[in-house]
Amino acid sequence: MDPTKLLDQFLGGDAKAAMGRATDAARRQADAMGGLGGLAGGAAAGGLIALLLGSKKVRKMAGGAAAYGGAAALGALAYRAYTNWQAGRSAADAPVATAEDVARAEPRFLPEAAPAADGQPFQLALIRAMVGAAKADGHVDADEQARLFESVDRMGLDAAAKGFVFDLLAKPVDLGAIASAAQSPEQAAELYLVSRLAIDPDHPAERAYLEALAHRLSLPADLVAHLDRQAESGLPT
Repeated sequence: MDPTKLLDQFLGGDAKAAMGRATDAARRQADAMGGLGGLAGGAAAGGLIALLLGSKKVRKMAGGAAAYGGAAALGALAYRAYTNWQAGRSAADAPVATAEDVARAEPRFLPEAAPAADGQPFQLALIRAMVGAAKADGHVDADEQARLFESVDRMGLDAAAKGFVFDLLAKPVDLGAIASAAQSPEQAAELYLVSRLAIDPDHPAERAYLEALAHRLSLPADLVAHLDRQAESGLPT
């Protein structure tokens, strides 16, 4: 399993390849799932994350992710949020990430820069955070989960990647385990950012989840505001 490639597929950077490997039946099923919302959102522009998570924010980001790669796009958003925060800017009028930030972002903001606290690839911790956030409202019934499993089974993932995704879908969310993956402030910021990208927090349970995650990650409130702003803005195509 290639962790960076899988993260790119989740964020939309490898969406074209992922959908190209899917069978016609899988694509028809993914399209049919578009009206379900939540975890069963349609497999649109956001690659696997659009299929699994249905986030408007990630679909908005998918254009930039497709242009630059999902991991690189995430790093650029985290870099811009962090540097704006360090400069003491107000989140409300701070500059948003641009294409230049993809090249400008310091290596420490790239998901592959360092492993997670448990020694595993940090990219997998980010995917775990995304799925955890998407399950925060608890609205995944048995039929919806069965459709998700069937769709993932047809997405052309290798056996290890498929098993990893199946495991995430089946297990309950462990907020403590998600937060404990961070071993640096940059990783903590990216775990929150990718969770914020995964959902549109218009449900009280989703807002409570993000607040609890920020607390577990020991993120300052003003940094959280900057991360929220970058998640809302995404990257230009």
